[in-house]
Parts: sequence; C-alpha cells; structure tokens
Amino acid sequence: MKTTLAALAMTLAATLAVSAQPVRWTRYNISESGTSVDFPSSIFTEAAGRPDGYGQRFRTADGRADLTIQAASNVENDSPAAFLAKKHPPPRIQYKRVTPRFFAVSSYKGDKVWYNRCNFSGRLVHCVLINYPAEEERDWDKIVARISLSLSGK
Repeated sequence: MKTTLAALAMTLAATLAVSAQPVRWTRYNISESGTSVDFPSSIFTEAAGRPDGYGQRFRTADGRADLTIQAASNVENDSPAAFLAKKHPPPRIQYKRVTPRFFAVSSYKGDKVWYNRCNFSGRLVHCVLINYPAEEERDWDKIVARISLSLSGK
C-alpha cells in the first residue's frame, strides 16, 4: 500500500511538473535536410544520441519521456502509406492519419504512449517520434500537438 501511494505521489508530481511549469520552446533545425520543428527544450533537456539519418534524440531529465527529431532518405520514393506499411506498425494503432504528404500514428506500448509523425518532401522524410507516460497523456496533448504541427522540411 505504501509503495502504491509513493508511486501515485511521484506520478502526480511528474504530471504537475509537465503542466504547471512554463514551457520554453526552441526551434530545432537539421541543416543537412532542411528539417525544422518546435520542441519544448525546458522539458527535453538531455541529449540522448543520434538516430539513423540526421537529427537528435532528447529525453527528460528523469528519463520518463523522449523525443527524436529525424530526417532520413526516402530511397524508394515511397508514399507516406507505403513507407508506413514497410515499418510494420503494430496492429492496434489508436490513431492513424495518412495523407499524400504525411502520416501520423499513435498508440500505447506498455505504460507509454508513442506518437510518430513523418512529413514527406522530395526524397526526404522528416519525422518526430515521441514517447511519454500514458498516465500523463492529457498533460502531453498540447505539447505533442505543437511539436507535430510545427514539423516542416524542404
């Protein structure tokens, strides 16, 4: 019981930290690809390595959430639908939107929400991939929306 209460208290504190603090936004640019996106640099404060292609991974200081900003070649010039299909996404996607210019997908994996959006331009794919605690989903909604809608690439 004490462990459950302690876990609940930590979750509540983390939730309040996401929603109560003013968020500082920074424009991240990948010069090699023309990819750019707004990201909350006051939340994703730690560099966490490089993805395939160009870009950067970030995570929160406590490691509970991570963000990848990435650009990669679309060697076969796949449409968003074909590119997504080749990635073999899990069958129980909760949200899926595919257009001729981008796809956005989201679902749950364990105790996390994952969200991926990729915009297509020429032979490049510009993506953001975000993972965050499912129990904090409502607190992350506006943050994820701003990241997603700000993604662009040349």
